[in-house]
Amino acid sequence: MTESESYYQQTPVNPEWPPPPVYPPAPAPVQGATPAPAPAHGAPPAPPQPPAHGMTAASPADAPAPKKRARGPVALLAAVAIVAAAIGGGTAYGIQELTGGDSSAPGTTATSVVPASQKGDIAAIAAAVSPSIVEIRATLPNGSSTGSGVIITSDGEILTNNHVVAGATRVEVETSDGKKYSASVVGTDSKKDLALIKLEGASGLKAARLGDSSNVQVGDTVVAIGSPEGLTGTVTSGIVSALDRDVTVSTDEGQQQRGGDNGWPFEFGGRQFNGDTGSSTTTYKAIQTDASLNPGNSGGALIDMNGTIIGINSAMYSASGSDSSSDAGSVGLGFAIPIDTVKADLANLRSGAQD
Repeated sequence: MTESESYYQQTPVNPEWPPPPVYPPAPAPVQGATPAPAPAHGAPPAPPQPPAHGMTAASPADAPAPKKRARGPVALLAAVAIVAAAIGGGTAYGIQELTGGDSSAPGTTATSVVPASQKGDIAAIAAAVSPSIVEIRATLPNGSSTGSGVIITSDGEILTNNHVVAGATRVEVETSDGKKYSASVVGTDSKKDLALIKLEGASGLKAARLGDSSNVQVGDTVVAIGSPEGLTGTVTSGIVSALDRDVTVSTDEGQQQRGGDNGWPFEFGGRQFNGDTGSSTTTYKAIQTDASLNPGNSGGALIDMNGTIIGINSAMYSASGSDSSSDAGSVGLGFAIPIDTVKADLANLRSGAQD
């Protein structure tokens, strides 16, 4: 019996065909042989050496199969860590873009907030928002009016009170950096004591961020910025003293041409201030604050601890017995038009309405 016949007779029947190949054992190293020296650095690799005497070159099938790289838990964890790092970095960048930039553009409101680490810091809020507050001087047929305003677009749209610019023949604005502009009145709403003016030839201004007055609560800390008595950029602070206070103002333009804050009649709590409001009046709901407001603050900003505008300052009570509020300072009873009221009226003001 030949060696091959003996092999097949002793091998059990394998249902798989053809049977797996049988490889001869690897040749033993030649006694006394020394491994080839490694090539010197930069030298070309040594040419293949012929097999030793009595040996045959191994076929490709005889070479050991290359080992596969393990893809176990360590490799998987490394891949997950890389992906998580990439997502985390993208998230941080997105937050920075959303909270840190001033993306103001014509016709839109822009972001002007304090960094998260300085939230609630009055000095940081003042520094962030003051560039968005301006002083307004209006020339009237029988005098002049001084007030404040809030920049809401980078090309110079400014919110203020109607009583600051009503009946004005000329409007001039000074920004926080001392630049002066001429402005035109775009739209007015005497029923809400609001007005929108537009600077001529302005660009690159820092626009304030309009907040949400529906979230304001009694006791919240607030900051007021304006130009009382022409003192541009004056900052005061206090709290929200009450909500939904009824403030009544005159809608008669003739009543408001007596000098802005110094001659603007209004009433609350059944009492009139700065003279008679006349027969044509309107009442709006206001935020009451004890932040100091004085003549010239009208049209300026009431700001929350996030650095967003929650109201447009519009009236202050004075303990003076005189008809003119300029004869006495603030006693901690100020009023602001809620910013939600302002935002609801903004499209009307931009349309050029003169209500």
